[in-house]
Amino acid sequence: MSAPRAVGREVERVDGVEKVTGAARYTADLKFPRLLHVAVVRSPHPHARVLGVRTERAARAAGVRAVASGRDFPLHTGIYLKDQTVFATDRVRFVGDPVAAVAAETPEEAAAGAALVEVDYEPLRPIFDVEEGIADGAPLVHPDLGRYEVVPWIQPKAGTNVCNHLKIRKGDYEGALRRSSRVFENVFRVPQVQHVPLEPHVSVARVDLAGKVEVHTSAQSPFTVRHLLCACFGLSHGDVRVHVPYVGGGFGGKAGINLEPIAVALAKRCPGRWVRVMVDRHEEFFATVVRQGLTATLVTGVDRHGKVQAQKMHYLWNCGAYGGYGVNIVRAAGYTCGGAYEFPNVWGDSIGVYTNRPVGSAYRGFGMQEIHWALEQQMDFVACELGIDPVEFRLLNALGAGKATVTGQVLDEDAGRVDLCIRKVAAEVGMDPARQRRPYSGKGIACAVKAPAMPNDAASSVVMKFAEDATLEVLISGIDYGQGLMTVAAQFAAEALDVPVETVRVRGCPDTDLSPYDWQTVASRQTWATGNAILRAAEEIRRQLLATAAEALGVPPGELALARGTVAHAASGRSIPLARLVMGYQFPDGHAIGGPVSASASYLPEGLLFLDPETSQSAKPVAKWTFGAQAVEVSVDRETGQVTVEKVSACYDVGHVINPGLIRGQTYGGIVQGLGTGTMEELIVDTTTGRAVNASLMDYKIPSFEDVPAVLTAEFVETPQRDGPMGARGIGEHTMIPTPAAIANALFDACGVRIHDLPITAEKVWRALREKERGERERAGAAGVPAAAPAASGAIA
Repeated sequence: MSAPRAVGREVERVDGVEKVTGAARYTADLKFPRLLHVAVVRSPHPHARVLGVRTERAARAAGVRAVASGRDFPLHTGIYLKDQTVFATDRVRFVGDPVAAVAAETPEEAAAGAALVEVDYEPLRPIFDVEEGIADGAPLVHPDLGRYEVVPWIQPKAGTNVCNHLKIRKGDYEGALRRSSRVFENVFRVPQVQHVPLEPHVSVARVDLAGKVEVHTSAQSPFTVRHLLCACFGLSHGDVRVHVPYVGGGFGGKAGINLEPIAVALAKRCPGRWVRVMVDRHEEFFATVVRQGLTATLVTGVDRHGKVQAQKMHYLWNCGAYGGYGVNIVRAAGYTCGGAYEFPNVWGDSIGVYTNRPVGSAYRGFGMQEIHWALEQQMDFVACELGIDPVEFRLLNALGAGKATVTGQVLDEDAGRVDLCIRKVAAEVGMDPARQRRPYSGKGIACAVKAPAMPNDAASSVVMKFAEDATLEVLISGIDYGQGLMTVAAQFAAEALDVPVETVRVRGCPDTDLSPYDWQTVASRQTWATGNAILRAAEEIRRQLLATAAEALGVPPGELALARGTVAHAASGRSIPLARLVMGYQFPDGHAIGGPVSASASYLPEGLLFLDPETSQSAKPVAKWTFGAQAVEVSVDRETGQVTVEKVSACYDVGHVINPGLIRGQTYGGIVQGLGTGTMEELIVDTTTGRAVNASLMDYKIPSFEDVPAVLTAEFVETPQRDGPMGARGIGEHTMIPTPAAIANALFDACGVRIHDLPITAEKVWRALREKERGERERAGAAGVPAAAPAASGAIA
């Protein structure tokens, strides 16, 4: 057998055997023969006009096979708002914005070719702050905003930097505020953070000689990738095929579309050749997508009994340079702005603002951790000022059956019990107001709620079929990137058809040419949506099996049942193994009935209604709610400000626990991810240059095993969801939502300082402690009494 062909000729002889080495080893991959490698030319400016792009020298460079720029592909893409260019045309909008790309035989040749691309820029004034972005006279990041394509339920404001604005108007907020006995106002901030998937973004594409596009990509949503590529390049869906293999982490960052348009653009210039685009770890931090930042201003008016009567939320979302996906986070945050509480009078504004920071997009929680960071601290602050126990204050104001959300949706009995979650976690960490306290040790609580943020017609479908030996094959297009979808899908199918789970094979790694349709693997919707589709398909499988067995046994189908891999007739004791039915049943005389047993089914959320465009009131704007709570215990080092999270207790109303091991793993993983965004993660952008200054795992810290709390507990309430598969509802994202706020509330309980801006770093806590002690000394001096020793709690820094 001859040695693999290496286009880059990087071959060395090791122990007498020729081996492909270096970058050229990728060309030996039989899946992508003659693979071309891409280097992207990215903007060094946060905001600038593009006056000219010259690619002639790059095109003549050794090994270069194609060069593309905005002149060649003046196209836009975006799932909800088509505002992002494939390659910059008139201007660049963040450091890292693609301007051109070079495809070559090796990565080194691609990089050398990219270095020869010449770009003329005219720097423009950049915007990094949302308050500056919405100010009168601010430079426009998108002067053509009014001409972009947008879905009907997203509301950009032409001539401004506002890419979406959702208003929530419920009751008489102004009147209720005037009647309130106490009013409280606070501002909270959340920075941009990175998803840090183990596998960076990578896409491979080819355009064959007939013009068909084929893409292999690390993504969460193969059918959405196909749809957006078709919309971008003006292609038929029948001429684009997308494969998604196992994905090495997503957390929302691989939802929608990312590198795929660049790969397709270059593939179109090199027909018949595979083209690969990938980012390295450094680029992953700023050149793909990040979680949006948030500035939240909250005003709360309460009556003399401690019931919230007026609530105002003003959210300014830092969407970065493009808002194609992020605009829906703005929307979801708006209609969920009341959190887990019943607020009778609400004035809310959720506003997405363009800046010249990295692109904001989906991140686990889809805006919910950010708004709960503000709301749950606000609730704690109000309770403290009123002298009410924070647990009791939450229970007094909690949502429940018969109560209305901020959009006016009255919750049914199956909506979930946040009150039970609150009680369980409070008891688990011992949040008794009369408990004995230890200096610089505190306990805090925070609630959480999330609904699936998706279009009203977001569907999931499955195909189920048998092999000859009655092995059941379940074809799905949801992506299992660690949450356990394939395991849960097997459980649903096995239980519905009463077959051993080990005889079920779930086929993932979807291919849009062959796999059943699924909207996206986002919104914590797969267990619920795909699970429902599986149960519907199983019902059709059951009907076919019983019909064939009834004819074979000569009994009515209603007298038969599926039982342990057979169709059984209890009255006579007879049964037929499924292996004799799934390909059709043959009688002793040779004639046969039935045929291969298979079924397809889909699930679409039912009864959803649009929000009113002026008030966001709607009887049913979302498919379901999942409620939960977390309580934490922390200790604080007074000398260094270091906060150690000792214990986290979580409880969620999940409707029905399908797999105890998976759901606990999801809960613990979410807690640790929430610990990261709560105490250490922040993408820092230099506001002079627009560059991310900590774009490496050396400088951007995420939790390690040493950071995991000593004690983690997880409990679950089971209030069955009426339209959930076996009563279940989603939980994948919810488990990280309340963690930062619960830590902040425990910190205040421990030492009397409140951190308003994430993350809760040791430096911030140390400075707040010193400021608190200085204030205590000044007050003591003014009163003419000696300053007391540092207290463990009691003031706000």
